[in-house]
Parts: sequence; structure tokens; C-alpha cells
Amino acid sequence: MGILSLPQEGKRNLLVTSALPYVNNVPHLGNIIGCVLSADAFSRYGRLRGWNILFVCGTDEYGTATENKAREEGLTPQQICDKYHVIHSDIYKWFQIDFDFFGRTTTEKQTEIAQNIFWRIHKHGFLLEDTVEQLRCENCKRFLADRFVEGICPNCSYPEARGDQCDKCGRLINAVELREPQCKVCRQTPVVRSSKHLFLDLPKLEAQLEQWLDKSTSTGDWTANAKQITRSWLRDGLKPRCITRDLRWGTPVPHPDFKDKVFYVWFDAPIGYLSITANYTDQWEKWWKNPNQVELYNFMAKDNVPFHSVVFPCSLLGAQDNYTLVSHLIATEYLNYEDTKFSKSRGVGVFGDMAKDTGIPSDVWRFYLLYVRPEGQDSAFSWADMALKNNSELLNNLGNFINRGGMFVTKFFEGIVPVMELQQEDKTLLALVGWELQQYIQLMDKVKIRDALRHILNISRHGNQYIQVNEPWKKIKGGDTERQRAGTVTGVSVNVACLLSVMLLPYMPAVSQTIRDQLNAPPSCVNTMLQGTGTFVCCLSAGHRIGTVSPLFQKLEVDQIEALKKRFGGQQVFDVYDL
Repeated sequence: MGILSLPQEGKRNLLVTSALPYVNNVPHLGNIIGCVLSADAFSRYGRLRGWNILFVCGTDEYGTATENKAREEGLTPQQICDKYHVIHSDIYKWFQIDFDFFGRTTTEKQTEIAQNIFWRIHKHGFLLEDTVEQLRCENCKRFLADRFVEGICPNCSYPEARGDQCDKCGRLINAVELREPQCKVCRQTPVVRSSKHLFLDLPKLEAQLEQWLDKSTSTGDWTANAKQITRSWLRDGLKPRCITRDLRWGTPVPHPDFKDKVFYVWFDAPIGYLSITANYTDQWEKWWKNPNQVELYNFMAKDNVPFHSVVFPCSLLGAQDNYTLVSHLIATEYLNYEDTKFSKSRGVGVFGDMAKDTGIPSDVWRFYLLYVRPEGQDSAFSWADMALKNNSELLNNLGNFINRGGMFVTKFFEGIVPVMELQQEDKTLLALVGWELQQYIQLMDKVKIRDALRHILNISRHGNQYIQVNEPWKKIKGGDTERQRAGTVTGVSVNVACLLSVMLLPYMPAVSQTIRDQLNAPPSCVNTMLQGTGTFVCCLSAGHRIGTVSPLFQKLEVDQIEALKKRFGGQQVFDVYDL
């Protein structure tokens, strides 16, 4: 961790969060692109733009699933969390996710901040008490949390609806409404029992919420799906929402009448963003209670939207403590696996810890996941398509262009960038490149990460055509004018390659660094190119000595991909505790 990041006067201060991954799940590729990888690409880009950024995330560790996993493995819930937190951390390190801080929710700060928010909401009269009918499994001797009940959806009759939500129609369900419910652990039929609980009075907060939402959604960059999901929640009218649970593993409710209960994970988990920041710096309130200076970006998959746009903002509004609320809610659609679904509960697809065993570099995974990022509609991970994009876009397009420019400098000009005398043709290329750079910046500023990537690949395509037309390998053998022409084309090409290395940094940080190392590019080029609307400057002037050039990418062979496809077959079924 470098210098402590705090908001600064006169700068754009961005607080970036990615949805906290649940500790028991090894994240699959869909989780990685939906949350941490999208947020990482945007944060890296923002730093290139000169913005002041704090990027935080961590594991969400409380709840029933952890209790069960602990029972199954003969460990305490804390030991389970410790074990899986390391697994998550290692996966994100391998994917080069550059958090300022990656924390966890099982901390003293979490208890302190969650209980403080709770008491403030209580003091301002936004809590209700009510008796709730819950499903209890007499066989397992406990109340069943939503994820541990399965039955027929009362809305669309999907046979495997969970106790909180139906995966098929997306409707939120109360577990007692399920038809033919079953305990997912022992498959017995649970019974209905009543228990006293606390609710957040969402109807009482609705007017405040609507007022804030109107402002945030009109001034910020909310994705269309985030706006639409939020609107549909409001259209149905908000109902009080239970914030307590009959569990042991959670943040304790400090109210004496509810001392045997813990906070429900959906009240508790988003407060994790605050407590994780508090574990990073004692001055966390400069980020989280500073709405005039700080813009908050939340990254997530669309199923998490209501909790970030309605439930959590209501908790913070109800606390009346000048909290920073979300300015930009960035939600992806779903990433499918081949022609089926990734599924936490059914264990389908490639999971994060497996990616590094494929022999395919982390940067290539990042590139492909960002290339197919489900931005605006669902998309699919496909092995054949990944190989195709690697071989056509990375190897033949981008890598080919960057390598050719560097090789010409080495082979024809003894490793020294030649003098450039720009003609109309060169100026035309520079204008095209400048336009693509502007488009890239406009899109990245709006978090259109997938669309922006196309403009990087367009630049290298223009570059390859430029080299093809000018044939420097032929001109170098001609007279002085022709040799000069070869020099100009070569010099322009390596400078375009230098620009590409900067534009590529949010997507492929290691490759980006390798390109600059090979070109021996000055560190200053990283900070100049993406200022303002984009400035393509000549970083490698005549006389500059480049380093050793070598190919950036390797071909993915058909048999290698077929073997991987077979190996990851699409159906890896985990047990019920991996929910």
C-alpha cells in the first residue's frame, strides 16, 4: 500500500467499490467481470486521467452459508473465513486487480459502524418491530435462512426458487410463500414458526429516497439496467424490510430486546464498504461523509442493484449523518458460460482459481473478459471465441503492429528512432489515431469499458494498413528519399505503439508495461496521453534508443483449446454448501 489516499481540494475524488464477494464462493469468471475486473479497469484508467481514486473491496463473511461450511469442514466460522479470504485475495492478485485495500467484513470496525448506523436509524424513528413467520427445520433444529430453502416459485412456478428470490423471474419472495418448501441441507419439509424482528421502514423513507434518486440518476452515469431495476422497485411501492436474523454468525444487534439476533446480511454487508475503508484509514469519514467532494462509483452485477440503489441508501438516509451516497451505479448484465449459465449454487463454469492453471496469461483473460463484458446485454464466455480473439485481435492485429514498428527500428536503424518528416499520409494517420483516442476517452469516462476497447484495436488496424501501404522494408533498400520515408513510417509506428501501451494499461497492465520496456519509453508518457480530451504526443523522438523487441502474444492452438473446453466441461457440480 503506497501513500494513503484521501480526498483532495480541486481534484476529482472518486471512491470506487466493487460488490463484496461472498467469502465461501470461489468467484467464477462472471463474478470477476461483473465486479472487481470492471472496477479495476476503470480505476486504472482514472489514475491515468489524473483523478484521485480510492478503490476498495473485501470479502463478505457473515451469514448462514459460512456457519454451514464451518460445520461441514469441522472448523469455526472465523477459520472458514480466514481460509477463503486468502483464496479470494490470491485470485484477485493473479488477475492483477489493483485495490488500494482489500479487506473483510468480520472486523471490530464493522460492528462499531453498523451498530452506530442502527442506533441513528432507531433514534430517528425509521425502525418497526414485527412478528415474522419463518420456516424452521426441526431435523436441523434451526430457522432456515433464505438460501437454505428451495421450493416452487409462487409467481412463475419455477421448481428451484430460493427463499429470497426466484432466479427465473427475478421476483423477491418471502420463504413462507414457497410452495412445497424443502430444507436444502436435509431435504425435510420445514415447519412455520414465528419470531420477533426489526424492520427498516422503507415506506417512511420513500420520499427522501425518490428525491435523492432523481438527482443522482440524472447527474450521474447510472447504467440503463440500474435505473430500470430501481424504477420497477419503486413502482411496486416499498415495503418494510427485515434487518435482523436468527443466526449466531453475524454483527450482533445491540438492542436489548433482540440481543440473541444478528443483522441480516443485506443491512450489514454494504456497510462493509465503510468499515473496510475505516480499516484502511482512520480518516475514512473524509471519503464516506463528504458528499460534496466525493463521487461514489459502485460496480456490481445487476442482481445486486436494488440493495445498492434502494435498501442501502435508505439505511444511510435514515441515519441522517451526511453520508456519501452513490453517484454512479455501474451494473453489468450476466456473463454466461458457453451456452449455459454460470451458477453459484449449481457450480457451472470456469472459476477464478482454475484460470491460472490453464497456462493462458492473466492479461489475456482480462482482455477477453473485458472484450465480452456484458455491457447493455448478456454475453457469453466461449473457449473457441477466446482463442479466435487472442489469435486475430491480439496476435495478428495489436501484437503484430507493435512488434513490426519495434523490429524496423532494431533492424533498419540500429535500435535508434529515425528522423520523421511528416507528409500528408502520416498526418492522415495521426488524425485517425487522434479521433480514436478521443472516442476511447469519451467512452471510458462514461464507463463503457467494452466499447472503448474497440478503439484501441482500431488504432492498431489503422497502423497495420499504414505499414502495408508504405512498405518500409522495401523503401529502406532505395535511395535517400525512400530511406527517409521508411524512417518516418517507422518512427510514427513506434510512437503509435507507445500511445497504445498507455491506452491498453487499464485492460492489460503487464503487456502495457512490457511494451514500454521494449520501447524504453519515458515514464512521463503514461501521464500525458490521456489528459483533457486526449493528446497524442511524440514520446519517442529521433535519436531515442529503444530496448529489445520480442513478440507480445502467443497463438492459442485448436487442440489446446479443445483440451481446455473438455477439461472444464461446463458442469462441475459442487455441494449445497457452496451457495
